[in-house]
Amino acid sequence: MVFSSHLFLFYFLPVALAAYYALPARGRVVALTLLSYVFYGWANPLFMVLMLASTLIDYAMALVITGGKPGLGTTTVLPEGQPRSVRQKRALMASVFSNLALLGFFKYFNFATENYDAVVNAIGLPGLSLDLAFAVTLPLGISFYTFQSMSYTIDVYRGHAPAQRRFLDFACYVSMFPQLVAGPIIRYAEVATQINHRTHTLTKFARGVSFFAVGMGKKILLANPCGKVADLAFDAGSLDFVSAWTGAVAYAFQIYFDFSAYSDMAIGLGLMLGFVFAKNFDSPYRSQSITEFWRRWHISLSSWLRDYLYIPLGGSRKGPLRTYVNLALVMLLGGLWHGASWNFMVWGAIHGGMLVLERLGGGPDRVYRWMPPVLRVASTFIVVLFSWVFFRAADLGSALAYCRSMIGLSHEQPGALLLSGLFAQPYYVGTMLCAAVVAWGAPQTWDWTRTLTWSKAAAAMALFWLSLIVLSAQAYNPFIYFIF
Repeated sequence: MVFSSHLFLFYFLPVALAAYYALPARGRVVALTLLSYVFYGWANPLFMVLMLASTLIDYAMALVITGGKPGLGTTTVLPEGQPRSVRQKRALMASVFSNLALLGFFKYFNFATENYDAVVNAIGLPGLSLDLAFAVTLPLGISFYTFQSMSYTIDVYRGHAPAQRRFLDFACYVSMFPQLVAGPIIRYAEVATQINHRTHTLTKFARGVSFFAVGMGKKILLANPCGKVADLAFDAGSLDFVSAWTGAVAYAFQIYFDFSAYSDMAIGLGLMLGFVFAKNFDSPYRSQSITEFWRRWHISLSSWLRDYLYIPLGGSRKGPLRTYVNLALVMLLGGLWHGASWNFMVWGAIHGGMLVLERLGGGPDRVYRWMPPVLRVASTFIVVLFSWVFFRAADLGSALAYCRSMIGLSHEQPGALLLSGLFAQPYYVGTMLCAAVVAWGAPQTWDWTRTLTWSKAAAAMALFWLSLIVLSAQAYNPFIYFIF
């Protein structure tokens, strides 16, 4: 179930809000948890079993770490810096291992077996190939909720958060449908008090509706049309120079407006339910370096990778060489987290390599000090564009061929010029121009909705109704981050 669907907008959401506000405080936690499991299990009820298993393991291991028992309230926060017992360490290891095993099997089993078969066939040992007749289905959102649930037990172990005694409250945190399948990745400490002590005001609800409306507009009016242009380009057998760049820019707009739209809608839904989630995007295409880009793009993921991977690896505390290795390794693993493909590894390597180069030069301000701000933004966007090619292309060979088209080294077929005519349609040209204006000139949804006026509310509602009208005529409506 996706937010920008008639099923969600006209059936699930009205029922969810009505049931939620009809109940007292404790009943709302129960209702939100049950509704979230229905939302998640709509595509495949078996997915609920996996999420429940992950939730049960992390709930139990956090209680083992703190010595708590099931009941009401929370445990005492462990002292930071105090040595942990063998029992506590084993409980943490069990939590981390079970989450990584769950993620590893469902996300990387097919990738591992395909590459194993390719290697044994390449070295002349086809008899050792597996040749499996089945493939493992990737459950929606597993990358997000395993990271979220795992961060809880790590924070409890570190002494950054208490353990939740009430299982239902923890299950509500893990399964909360607004941000369940595509983020933002919410840490337990951010919502621990909100689960039972949040406020519901008309102002907060109105801001949530406006957030959701803007997200709908970004998704339906910008991301979807840009996605059609990107699909035409990346699915073409041959591309000319201009079409290749058009397709790459279109995909850059699609993935940004698609994912930031989901985050906007998730934050908006959270506000309607009384929760305040953190900002997840901050105009990333205005970045003047790759370092700055990762402070603005998917903030909840980049901060997760920093706090739970980069810093534990040593961060920048163990000398320059170790810092560079850590940066590169974190981005490689970040690429692999997005998908089981060599393309994502290359995407991570590009970003990791740029982070290392900027650090080697003494930081972005020193590396790019000779460039005016506009040129810094343009050069950063070009690097991001080339990296997105690997994110979008079907395989590594297709990505390299696409990059050759972008630098004018391809030998396009005569029919390749037909794409230019398709891209020149007023609808697509107008959408791309609007997307550029919003990406580089419009305020963030977070800032725009901070203070609502009647004119802003009217604009949000007009955007929402226009999105609904266009949605009714669109057959192309994916949320592309669901596959990651």
